[in-house]
Amino acid sequence: MAKISVIISTYNKHDWLEKTLWGYEFQTYRDFELLVADDGSDERTKNLIEELRTKFSIKLIHVWHEDDGFRKCDILNKAIVASNSDYLFFSDGDCVPRKDLVEKHIKHREKGRFLSGGYHKLPLNISEDITIEDIKTQKCFDKDYLLSCGMKKSFRNNKLTSHGFKEWFLNHITTTKPSWNGHNSSGWKEDMLAINGYDERMKYGGQDREFGERLENYGIKGKQIRYSAICVHLDHKRSYIDDEKWNFNRNLRKKVRKEGIKYTNYGIIKN
Repeated sequence: MAKISVIISTYNKHDWLEKTLWGYEFQTYRDFELLVADDGSDERTKNLIEELRTKFSIKLIHVWHEDDGFRKCDILNKAIVASNSDYLFFSDGDCVPRKDLVEKHIKHREKGRFLSGGYHKLPLNISEDITIEDIKTQKCFDKDYLLSCGMKKSFRNNKLTSHGFKEWFLNHITTTKPSWNGHNSSGWKEDMLAINGYDERMKYGGQDREFGERLENYGIKGKQIRYSAICVHLDHKRSYIDDEKWNFNRNLRKKVRKEGIKYTNYGIIKN
């Protein structure tokens, strides 16, 4: 059994997904399986995964259901059930991992905690230009190279250059709460099963945070590693935003926080 299962969510972005998956083939830590939680993508994603299986040295699993609108929570629950490890890491199919990302999550994991990693947004032009070779050589994580391509200067660029003491110090002093983020978080499978996974009533907007808030209500506290565990986020449009569903999600999260709700009846087990 692999020591960690990496679960990547995706929907009809096979070009971004390809770059992301190659990032996991180049990881320094190798004892993991890779699950693609596919929210109903067309044949292009299936064909990509079948092709990469012939090239990758890591185990690649495709978890898919039919396209019926935004059902990320549903497919993530299916991936949790399909996973074969007791520790699970989650990210998205538009987030290319630095070569030490899985290693960092293995290093920092501990019982009673979940890990909250970081990501670094790239502009669209750089996202499009990144090649598989850039990922293999880690050029796409080189701050000077990215600045030369038009990336703006920002304090957030420290995510790309933090190692050792600087990494620890910035994790320690940041005022950002260690929340569960869909792009870079990990935790113990037994804790996720205890809260019955993701709430499948939730569509786009805060569904990952709600999952983390129920973990915290269950007694699993977040641990900040946003300057340790890094991925770069490839830019894209979001056509699935719906104000009515946003409002539902906001109200549900308020209820979860106010009432200390741990378990959802709309998760892996349907009550």
